[in-house]
Amino acid sequence: MITKIYRVKGTFVMGDDFHKFVKEYKATSEADIKQKIYERFGSKHGINRNQIKISEITEIAPEDVVDPIVKEIL
Repeated sequence: MITKIYRVKGTFVMGDDFHKFVKEYKATSEADIKQKIYERFGSKHGINRNQIKISEITEIAPEDVVDPIVKEIL
């Protein structure tokens, strides 16, 4: 399978506050990206899937990556 790079934008709820996020990940499909977002936010922040709203998933070119960890992986 071909691995692509995606930029994901959205919001999540913690307490009474909404927080915006922008994340970049390598994955094989948009479905994989959604799963990674739900798993990582749930693990890190202890929130449920219904508290996470993904508003945009965009495939990006390697030269457009801004996340230093993803850059290092490339």
